[in-house]
Amino acid sequence: MIRHVCMFEFLEKAEGRTREENLAITKSMLEALPKTIPQIHASTVAINAEGAPQDNWHLVLITDFDSLEDLEAYRVHPDHVAVGRFIHPVRASRACVDFVIEAD
Repeated sequence: MIRHVCMFEFLEKAEGRTREENLAITKSMLEALPKTIPQIHASTVAINAEGAPQDNWHLVLITDFDSLEDLEAYRVHPDHVAVGRFIHPVRASRACVDFVIEAD
């Protein structure tokens, strides 16, 4: 199984919205993906907790796939591409890692 972990830092203001508004929209868009992308085995989207350190990343996406091929299918899926188009102008930075996890 492949675990795909992405963390995003969002701009304070972008596209006429606050960071909090863009975080909420992004979270909603990412949480909708498992309904339309069958390769997603499991997915968690979380926003950094209020009161957590200010230098933490703002949003994390943790998604599991059966294989790298399924991850690639996700990467090019039109619904995922649409989320990327939304996120790109509102984020300051992105960090990502894909790694193998052993099944329980």
